[in-house]
Parts: sequence; C-alpha cells; structure tokens
Amino acid sequence: MASYSSSPSSLALFLVIFALCSLHYSLASNNFNQDFDVAWGDGRAKVLNDGKLLTLSLDKASGSGVQSKKEYLFGRIDMKLKLVPGNSAGTVTTYYLSSQGVTHDEIDFEFLGNLSGDPYIIHTNVYTQGKGDKEQQFYLWFDPTADFHTYSILWNPQTIIFYVDGTPIRVFKNMKSRGLPYPNNQPMRVYASLWNADDWATRGGLVKTDWSNAPFVASFRNFKANACVWEFGKSSCSNTNSTKPWYSQELDSTSQARLQWVQKNYMVYNYCNDIKRFPQGLPLECTFNSTTS
Repeated sequence: MASYSSSPSSLALFLVIFALCSLHYSLASNNFNQDFDVAWGDGRAKVLNDGKLLTLSLDKASGSGVQSKKEYLFGRIDMKLKLVPGNSAGTVTTYYLSSQGVTHDEIDFEFLGNLSGDPYIIHTNVYTQGKGDKEQQFYLWFDPTADFHTYSILWNPQTIIFYVDGTPIRVFKNMKSRGLPYPNNQPMRVYASLWNADDWATRGGLVKTDWSNAPFVASFRNFKANACVWEFGKSSCSNTNSTKPWYSQELDSTSQARLQWVQKNYMVYNYCNDIKRFPQGLPLECTFNSTTS
C-alpha cells in the first residue's frame, strides 16, 4: 500500500481535504475569536477555551465589551449567558443588536444587577430611527447566575420576538403600514458588554456599586447567528431565504399562551401601561403589540 510519505500528490490532496474539513469545523464551532472583535476594556474581555467562552469583567477603572465582525439584516440570534453572581447592584450586562449613527436602530437585552438575594431585572428596548423609549422589564423564573441560559432575538420583516430559553417574553410588530417606524433597512452588529450604571440601574440609582466585590464577571458562550449577512452593501439573503423558518416566523397559539404567562407573572414595567409618562396618550404601537392583538 502506498503511503502519503511516498506520494507527494497524495499528501497534497490529503492536506487540502484536511484544511477544508478544519475550515468547515471552525465556521460551525461558535468561536468568539472568529465571530467577535474586542471593542473596549483594555484586556478585560477574554476569550477562553479555544474560542468557546467569552468573559467580560468590570472593575472601578473600566468595564469591557465586544462586537461581532459581521453585520446582519434580519435573523435569529442566540447567545448563552451566565450573569454576574452575588451582589451585582449597579452593574449592567448587555447583549443587543445595533446599527450606527444618530438615526440608528437597536434591539436590546440589558440585565440589571441587584443586591444579593434580589432577582435580576431584564430590561428590553427597541430603537427605531434613533428613538427608543419602548422599555419593558421582566423578572426571571430562575437564577440567571447559577448556570448558562439562552437569550434569543428573532428579527424578521414582520416582527421582533425576545426569547428566554425558547419562551417568548416580548413581541414588537412591524406596523409601517400604519405609519410607525420599524427596523428593517439598517444592518446591525451584535454587541455584548459589562459596565457600571449605578446612576440609574438599581432602584433608579439609589443602590450604588460595591467595588469591594470587583472584579465583576459575566460569561457568554454558544453564539449562533442564523441570519442574513450584510456585506458590500447587500444582504446574503434573497427571495429564496423567505423559506427559512425564522424569516416568516410569528407566534403560534402555544407560544402566545407562554407570552401571556410571562407578561402576567413576571413583567415589572411596561411603557405601554405608563399613563403618567404619556399623559397625552399611549404610543400608537402599544395598540398592536399587546399579547391579545
């Protein structure tokens, strides 16, 4: 039998096949080194375990953050997070999509730390054309510091759905036909960060960060972007991509019931119920983004 050492052409073919297999694996391996750039933090953002784990840290001098190498225009974005344990009051861990500029679009998960024993608050928001003020906040039905849990953003031309471990917690629908803005033409990157926000994050800024507990550390893994990549001024998606389940996905009756369960039992704040904040009338999109619509 001929060996690779005695056949240069066979050896070359083997190396090509091996390289292609390695490339295929790396593209599918949830590697933070390949998918993200460190945006800030002076070494406080660390990629570990051969690219499979990202940790962000915060101390009194600085927090840290990363951003995806690629931009996306629609997709299903998943990330597993384990939040800062113990007394995390004043800290904010974020995972969100955003475009650039004054009239940017943005889809936010922000996790507001709290005193030991008190639950985290998930703060969600949607920006369209530079305007946010669409906050909804939730408690969780588990301890998000004890283990990793999956937080997902589904963003397609019809709707935005926030998920926690596959359970929908919020829906924001496209109502451009009624003159309401919707993020559907600005590509966005994925961002993650950990920073100090004790001027507002915990009980409106009443509870300050206890720096004796620093450094604070949040962990990320299993990033997945089943999405339309934006490159060279155009999307990787075409009309054929409309067959992908996430591209036209909306809530079925079972998911709608789960959404109602979350909003009934775990919602902390909903701008669509804040009459004091909007004395002239609630924002029009609130009519179309309730669980009963």
